[in-house]
Amino acid sequence: MNSTKVTVPDIRQAKKEGRKLVMMTAYDYPFGLMADEAEVDIVLVGDSLGMVVMGLEGTVAVTMEDMIHHIRAVVRGCKNPLVVGDMPFMSYNTSIRDAIMNAGRLMKEGGCDVVKLEGGVDFAPTVAAIVKAGIPVQGHIGLTPQTASALGGFKMQGKDVDGAVKIIDDARALETAGAFSIILEAVPAPLARLVTEAVNIPVIGIGAGSDVDGQVLVTHDMIGLFDKFIPKFVKQYTKIRPIILEALAAYKKEVQEETFPAAEHSFKMESETLEQLKKRIS
Repeated sequence: MNSTKVTVPDIRQAKKEGRKLVMMTAYDYPFGLMADEAEVDIVLVGDSLGMVVMGLEGTVAVTMEDMIHHIRAVVRGCKNPLVVGDMPFMSYNTSIRDAIMNAGRLMKEGGCDVVKLEGGVDFAPTVAAIVKAGIPVQGHIGLTPQTASALGGFKMQGKDVDGAVKIIDDARALETAGAFSIILEAVPAPLARLVTEAVNIPVIGIGAGSDVDGQVLVTHDMIGLFDKFIPKFVKQYTKIRPIILEALAAYKKEVQEETFPAAEHSFKMESETLEQLKKRIS
């Protein structure tokens, strides 16, 4: 197993070498451990935890405290991949000072290596200020879940020329501001290729085709653990949920039938000790 910590320069270098970057989400210690063992490049503790872990309808209600809590857990298990902490809604929208303070909190209290925030041209000054403060930033453009309602819902972006040009402008603005990489979500594959060619920093796609510098998926979607809503662009590599439900049904059945716990699952007591105990309490 690789024991070398992935760094921001490593991520930048991957694009120069033409090596595809592998990124996944994790929200707790067990998935942090598995991400580490799988030797992925980047682990995102995303505000998508609002939907797949907390049962919320979207990401807007996720707080800084939620993010810090989950980042801490992931970092404990995830030693080698670059860990990205998602900046939740309104943690960077109110002022540049708030953005720097909250980005610092994610790193100091959570322990992540870098932060991610949504937005392009409009948030380039915020990105530049956070980077100047010494905190690496990953951008996120295209479909931005925190502002999905303003974009018309969770659907493809950049379908027309104006929309496509805006996304390319957003990518260039983020690169100029100092972002080390960009997440590009839910855009046509040909546009994703143009965006990737327009900047010198890695573009990691999610629902953006194959002509990008890497891929990211929400792990709970990818492994079939969360099936409330599966986006079109998700490939399910396995389906864990039915296996878990089968195990729970078997557990329930054995408890009710009194076949679990069996002798091998129980602790013993010396017969002499048991007899003395019975006398003591009788």
